[in-house]
Amino acid sequence: MALLGELESRKPLGFRFLESITNTRLTVRAYQNIVLILTFFAYASYHATRKTTSVVKSVLDPQTSTLGFSPWPRSYFLNTMNDGLHKPGLGSGWAPFNSSDGTALLGIIDVAFLSVYSFGMYFAGHLGDRFDLRILLTVGMMGAAMFTSLFGLGYWLNIHSFYYYLLVQMLAGMFQSTGWPSVVAVVGNWFGKRKRGLIMGIWNAHTSVGNISGSLIASILLKYGWGWSFVVPGLLMSVVGLVVFLFLPVCPETMGIEKDDGLSKSRDKDGMQEPLLGSEKEVREKAVGFLEAWRIPGVAPFALCLFFSKLVAYTFLYWLPFYISHTPIGGQYLSDSTAGTLSTFFDVGGVLGGILAGHISDHLDARAVTAASFMYCAIPALFLYRIYGSISLIWNISLMFITGMFVNGPYALITTAVSADLGTHSSLNGNSRALATVTAIIDGTGSVGAAIGPLLTGYISAKSWSGVFTMLMAAALMAGLLLTKLVVAEMKIKMSSMESQVVNGDTRTVQEI
Repeated sequence: MALLGELESRKPLGFRFLESITNTRLTVRAYQNIVLILTFFAYASYHATRKTTSVVKSVLDPQTSTLGFSPWPRSYFLNTMNDGLHKPGLGSGWAPFNSSDGTALLGIIDVAFLSVYSFGMYFAGHLGDRFDLRILLTVGMMGAAMFTSLFGLGYWLNIHSFYYYLLVQMLAGMFQSTGWPSVVAVVGNWFGKRKRGLIMGIWNAHTSVGNISGSLIASILLKYGWGWSFVVPGLLMSVVGLVVFLFLPVCPETMGIEKDDGLSKSRDKDGMQEPLLGSEKEVREKAVGFLEAWRIPGVAPFALCLFFSKLVAYTFLYWLPFYISHTPIGGQYLSDSTAGTLSTFFDVGGVLGGILAGHISDHLDARAVTAASFMYCAIPALFLYRIYGSISLIWNISLMFITGMFVNGPYALITTAVSADLGTHSSLNGNSRALATVTAIIDGTGSVGAAIGPLLTGYISAKSWSGVFTMLMAAALMAGLLLTKLVVAEMKIKMSSMESQVVNGDTRTVQEI
């Protein structure tokens, strides 16, 4: 009775209220759908609040390039260029970011946010394996929403202190670090390894959806004042956080579902049984330690690979709108809001890349081969975007889409399916309390690279954007090379499997003769 009472108390308030009214319980499939939907929108809101900084960056540190003119017909994007030039505050910038070292100051803020975020990730994963993930996720979302809004309030309060914005972003990064370990652990609690790559590849579209929605919201609201570009996403995130608190089912046990030999037994009246975690055994032990999690086979190489992969991805996340607004496309410079809108095509490509990477890795049963192949393909894509992206809008959009597909594909695969696989690795002997820690180690290490990339870009771009793209291509190469040992191991397994099939086929043929 005491155990049942404890489980009932951990059940979300929203479900307790609904069950008290309707006196019915949902099926396992319904809970799984709710988990996917809620965690999708939860993490999309995390990324939406992060993306606003990259869009507003060009307003805080205004473009100084001389606008060019072209005799060629201009599209809608180019026609909106002059709209941004007459908006109040877009030409003068915002102190202290409109000074000669404004770009470097913005880079420092980015690296401060991402540094706190990456190191906070390790602690968030540690907490996630020990406390209620629903509460941790709710607190993180509310805190991130509050500090995102506080950054925007600097507009109305007329705050021009660099240290105010630096401190606010650091605290926002701390709360943002709770998101990824929490949502991956919750999804991992409800879904097994079968088709995990495809399911999580589709689910991981929340990253791109959040980036796209954040870019569009921030771009649309710029004309009313850049503060709105932070406050509105912050308010939306707090609303999603409240829904998560009321309705997120963290694991089957809290919803009155037992797991026995890979089957979940619902306590519904219909006695329904559905596969939940495949053949993984349920062994509840103490949470895995930090160093022990690092020793799980595959964790270190994938974590280091993600270091360079996120360096590339987050450089685009934070600097792509700025790069577009400072680079003539078809002989014309785009407005800040238009550049923010145009940059969403990178994330659209990322959605397709994540789904393809997940599907291919499931089909081949080779995560490392898939991730490394995408990273190697990202190198020529980056080169072509830098060289030919300025020819016209069509070229820019097409190459940006392709680049986003190859850059975000392995990033999505490693942070979702790979993390979930390693968090339930056979070496753990069925211990299910390592998922958040392993996820935090992999994504936390990747986030260190995510902090370094934007920081270096702030300094390198002042001299040459070609230098920035050279750095990104080198990072993509390193990401692929770090998986070489795992790629070779996966290829050997494939070759052995093929040889066994050939031998078995020959044996059957001889027996038939």
